[in-house]
Amino acid sequence: MATTTTGPSTLLALISMLLTFLNSSMSSESAQDIKHASIDWDCSLHLPLWISKTERSSIEGRLEEWTKQLEESGADIAALAACLKKPLRPLWISQKSVIWLNEVPDHDSWDFTPIILVSASFSTGYAQIRTSSEYSWNYIAGAGDDEESWSRGLTPNLFWNHVYDLINSGPDLCNQKVADMVEKDRVYRAQRGQNAPQVIVKSTKLAGNSANLSQFSLDMLNIEDNLNSYGEDQPISWLGETNLALGTPQAAENLSKIDCIIDCNETSVPALLQDPETYFHLPILTSKFDRFSLLKSLPSAVKFAKLNLSKGKKLLICCHNGEDISVCVGLAILISLFDDEGTFDGGKFFSQNCITKLEMRKRLVLICKFAVNARASRGNLKQVFSFLSGTTVISD
Repeated sequence: MATTTTGPSTLLALISMLLTFLNSSMSSESAQDIKHASIDWDCSLHLPLWISKTERSSIEGRLEEWTKQLEESGADIAALAACLKKPLRPLWISQKSVIWLNEVPDHDSWDFTPIILVSASFSTGYAQIRTSSEYSWNYIAGAGDDEESWSRGLTPNLFWNHVYDLINSGPDLCNQKVADMVEKDRVYRAQRGQNAPQVIVKSTKLAGNSANLSQFSLDMLNIEDNLNSYGEDQPISWLGETNLALGTPQAAENLSKIDCIIDCNETSVPALLQDPETYFHLPILTSKFDRFSLLKSLPSAVKFAKLNLSKGKKLLICCHNGEDISVCVGLAILISLFDDEGTFDGGKFFSQNCITKLEMRKRLVLICKFAVNARASRGNLKQVFSFLSGTTVISD
């Protein structure tokens, strides 16, 4: 039977586990050069109270195994440990939390570094009805994934650039503030020839809020003439000395150091279409819309990369945001054409070794060290592993 919780249990448990792995790794022999003062370094598992004892016991039984996998992945644990004087511990806040500010101790007195996990979800208030169907429960709205369905066009960069403005605007003006920021950023990008689709927000009926906008437009907002503070040119990320780079199509238009491009965006860049030998347009849909689009495209992407990298050319792999599809294509190329030391070998290492999920994870960690904004989705990573494992898809 489903249990009503105050947050997404799986996600919160996952974050709690990750913090436990990090604490254990930072206290291991590999990080002994980091001194944590005289604090007792807590490596125990801290889970929300609504996580069942059975699930807790199951997680605790595999903590050592998962911690070892984290250490073997190549993640830079020592650098993180150097920044911390106390172990990490999650704290959970939901709409049902009651906090008396005058009773919260100063954070310096805590024997841990708090990671505040805020859940904006709220239950609908409808009573659950027992039926013979498996769908006898109500989904908690506000889950953190599928941000395009609730973020109103607000991207992580826009949010952090204006985080205090959003907080200070308060609940009543927050949506209007977001609309203003999103539209200014859209106009900024449109004036520079970048991909800037109109943001459409579905109208929702929420208690106490009937002023939701169904669509943002330039005429509806008070936009200042000076738009220079909005939008940032997306830089490209070079993957060490591999001659591979990740980024967006817009970043490639003014870069002379790029010899060839794999463009995974749905729409091509007209300015780059002049030479088919150096510009390869390979439109790939995210796994939310096509579970096999990336898998079907990877063979031709690797073939194009091999042809150009073997000539010593520098290759840019780009997608609409430079964070997901381009990262996955780059991961497939890095594993297929480079050895475990990052040297191009045309696929010899790949043909002689069986690529495991752990090996793929190590290469992904390596990419993330250079492409700090990488956010490869689980669905796309599964397609990469299927490609590396020799899985093929029969076209309709």
